Parts: sequence; C-alpha cells; structure tokens
Amino acid sequence: MSGLLSHFLAGGIGARLAYLDPGSGSYLIQILIAAALGGAFAIRAFWKQIAGFFAKLFGVKKDDNQDGQPK
Repeated sequence: MSGLLSHFLAGGIGARLAYLDPGSGSYLIQILIAAALGGAFAIRAFWKQIAGFFAKLFGVKKDDNQDGQPK
C-alpha cells in the first residue's frame, strides 16, 4: 500500500501510455470541417456588418447610390 501512496504523492512519475482509437482521427477531422463551415456561414450571414465595420474603421465613405447606376 505504501508503494501506491508514494506513487500517488510523487505525481505518478513514469511512462504515460494512452490509447487512441482509429475513429479519433476521423472525429477530429469532422470537428475541424464543421468549425470551418460554421465560420464560413457566420461570415456570409454577417458580411454587411463586417464590411461596414471595416469601412468605418478605415474611413471609407459609403455611397448613397448602391445599385451601381449612374446618377
């Protein structure tokens, strides 16, 4: 029992072994793809606010004529 206690108090010094299931890699890839697609959707959904923020930040003047037709 004292061996187990000393091992616990020493922080478990020694080799650490872990098992990674083959499905763990595909799960990680799935998470990365979902995060990228979610980020792309958020950018697309809020593009006007993002563009307006940077236009205001860099002092770009906004035209009243948004349809591209000459006045």
